[in-house]
Formats: sequence, C-alpha cells, structure tokens
Amino acid sequence: MRILYLLTSLGIGGAEKQVILLAERMASKGHTVSLIVLKHSEEEWPVKFPVLRLNIRKTPMGILRGLRFAKSFVSLFRPDILHSHTFPANIFARMLSAMLRRTSGSPRVINTIHNVIEGGWHRMAIYRVTDPFANQITAVSSAAADRFVRLHAVPARKMGVLTNGIDAEFFTSDRARRRRMRAEMRAGVDFIWLAVGRLVPAKDYPNLLRAFADVRLANPKAQLWIAGEGEVSSLSSGLPEPQENASVQFLGLRRDVVDLLDATDGFVLSSEWEGMPLALAEAMSMEKVVVATDVGGVRELIADAGFIVPAKDSRALTAAMLEVMNLGEMKRKFFGRNARERVQQHFSMDAKAIEWEQLYHRLIDGKKV
Repeated sequence: MRILYLLTSLGIGGAEKQVILLAERMASKGHTVSLIVLKHSEEEWPVKFPVLRLNIRKTPMGILRGLRFAKSFVSLFRPDILHSHTFPANIFARMLSAMLRRTSGSPRVINTIHNVIEGGWHRMAIYRVTDPFANQITAVSSAAADRFVRLHAVPARKMGVLTNGIDAEFFTSDRARRRRMRAEMRAGVDFIWLAVGRLVPAKDYPNLLRAFADVRLANPKAQLWIAGEGEVSSLSSGLPEPQENASVQFLGLRRDVVDLLDATDGFVLSSEWEGMPLALAEAMSMEKVVVATDVGGVRELIADAGFIVPAKDSRALTAAMLEVMNLGEMKRKFFGRNARERVQQHFSMDAKAIEWEQLYHRLIDGKKV
C-alpha cells in the first residue's frame, strides 16, 4: 500500500507527532510512505521518510502553485491513500482531490480532525461545501466527532472515531532518570507539577496560574513547570511571571518531555478546549497522577484513572491538585499504575496503527466504513 500523509507543518505539536508515529509504524509494516507539508516551522519533529515541503504563501496564487506542485508529486508517487490532518491540510487535501478526480487511480482521501474547535462558522461552512471531495473523516475523540456532526460540518455517515496512540515503551518511568533530572532542575523535596503545551488560549494557562497560586498558599512545598513554546507576555496581565515567582518555571519548548515527566510528581492540564491531548496520555503512560479539565476527549482518555474538573474553574482545579498532593505516595502510585494500564489497554500506538491499516484497506476495497 502507498500512503501519502499531508500536514500543515512539522511543528512541535501533538497532531504532528501523532502523524509521524503513525507513518513510521506504516513504513515498518512494509508500506511505502511519504509526506507533504504545507508550511515551514522554525522547530520541527525529525522524520525518517521523504517529505515534500510546499512552503505555501497565504495568497490565492501561492495556494494554486502549491496545489500544482502537490498534484505533480501525487502523479509520480501514485498513493492509494491520502491522509490529511488538521483544518488547513484537510481542506488542501480536498482541493487536491478535486483536481485529481479526472485522473485514473486517484487516492482515497481521509481527513482527521484533532480538536473539538477548529475555527468558527466560516470554517465549518468550508467543510460542508468541500465534503464531496473526502471519502472518510475521523476525529481523535467522540467529543470532537459529535460536535462536528452536530454543527453539520461533517455528515454522520462519513464520521468515525479513531483515538490517538501512545508509544508506551518509550514513555516508561525510570528511577535513575528521575533522580538525575530532579537534581538538574533543583527540585529538592518539593512536589512538582508539570503542564505541557504551547502558550495559547486553548490551554488556558491563566486558569492554571490562578489555581496554582492558591495551591502554594496551602502548600508552599510545590512547584509548577510549564513546558511549551510561546511568549509569557501573551498571558493575561497580573499573573505571576518566572522572574516574579520562583515556584513557577516557564521552560519554553522542550524536546526532553519524557525526562521532565520522570522528574515530576503530578501532571495538570487546564485547557478550555482540546481534542485528545497527547501530553496527558504520555503522563499517564509515565504513571503520573493527572488532573485535567473536562474538555474534548479528556474524560474518554482518563476514565477513573485520574482527576477531572470543570473547565475555567480555578477553585475546582486548586482543590483537585491539593487532593492529589495529600493522597500520600502509595495512593499516588496506585493511581499512576492504573493510568499506565489504561493507556496500554486502550491507547497503544501499535494497536492504533493496526486500526488505521484496516481502515485504509477497507477504503481501498470500496467497503462501507
């Protein structure tokens, strides 16, 4: 099988990482894999397979030029499956599909939606208008799938759910790494909370910072590390900045998240909206007790293996974080083991790759999905 993945960028994000992991699994199964990327990012995930970089400008001529290059590449690569991810790439894949419809052997097109919110009404309208040029749409959580169907952006007959996968072998705790990283980060005996994600509105870090300020009042032996690219100044004014509050560290973009997870004692996600947060699943795989807001696919992911609180409620977030800190080490280990077991049973990357492979074959064979 020949599979062409299409991404908006290779930037350091969850959707991009998920596609690379999936593509690597498909290549290891003997399938021929390639990737098209619409735009360049300063920081990118490394890849081990061919990549066509279109570097599209956001102008009509830039998009048309990109489509022409992509069409030529598709004609040479001749994929059986064209699998795109996130809104810009999904719409580009549909436009490309429209250009290829008159050619023989045009690929089956799959779009994957990675978030509950992918833009306003105009984007939903674009999804509706271009629907004939996609064969299958999937979402990474039932919450995302239900919302897009409810908004009539995607017809229910085309929508499916295929959740993200985690490489549980990679995200495994290691005591020696924990000791080394805590020493390097000067964690001492403090209880360390970690949050991972870009400094963007969806992550609602102001909510987390308000909650953590109250956590510190109740327990001064607490620190909060936030790993993710973005400007701290983009957060609401009046909130603690790293130079003003040593208990809160903004670590910027990090490629050693697995090391950071090992060094920490709990993971917190304060998002206002999500799809299926990979960082949360990675923390669960590392046997961390997790506290997360009830958004997107969070409840589907955690079930009873962590603590779930309402979004935009800093008091509830504070209470849950303090409850975790007061559990005691043995109880936290119990939650951590349950979290890892849930990831292994329901969100294994190897199992998800098999599900994707089966879906690809059904589409190629023309069977109803």
